[in-house]
Amino acid sequence: MIAATVAAAQTPGKRPTWQEHAQAVTKFQQMLNAEYRNPAESPLPPEVRKKFTGLAFFPLNYHCCVLARFVRDSTQAPFPMPTSTARRPLYQKYGELQFVLEGKPQQLTVYQSLDLKQKPGFEDYLFIPFTDPTNGHTSYGGGRYIDMRLGQIQQGQAVVDFNQAYNPFCAYSPVYSCPVPPAENRITVAVKAGVMSDH
Repeated sequence: MIAATVAAAQTPGKRPTWQEHAQAVTKFQQMLNAEYRNPAESPLPPEVRKKFTGLAFFPLNYHCCVLARFVRDSTQAPFPMPTSTARRPLYQKYGELQFVLEGKPQQLTVYQSLDLKQKPGFEDYLFIPFTDPTNGHTSYGGGRYIDMRLGQIQQGQAVVDFNQAYNPFCAYSPVYSCPVPPAENRITVAVKAGVMSDH
């Protein structure tokens, strides 16, 4: 999870222009790099952080910023989300995002952490873990995350920008316990946007 706030949120319910998108992604990348340089927030081990010059990102991809239909669904009971360790934090399904990427229909489930919901400043935080065919090749093998706030959903729509997809902290250090993207959140096309793999 990005430690600060959900970075560079788009105008709710409206896909940004190319220029607006470029500015938002640049802001997101700057915020993420700043977080990784900050000893208080960085997931990087000290010896790696000293040499850190910036994360590797895919080139800006406007086609990977989509306007999705949001379907609310909170009828399912909370469940223990599998992680990279034995920890099983409780999450609840919040809804579904339906959109088209590379000409193919896709769907992602949006989750809400019951623990994070209790923390000041994160009451409206939503979590979208996903995998795609780039995992283990040009992006981290364990999948990536996108953060969202409730306010980004307006009139049954939300902008999903994969240029703001980032790696779990456990991609950088085994000391972290990171949610594993559920099988239902597998995107069938390669998402060439967001943070790339360092390996």
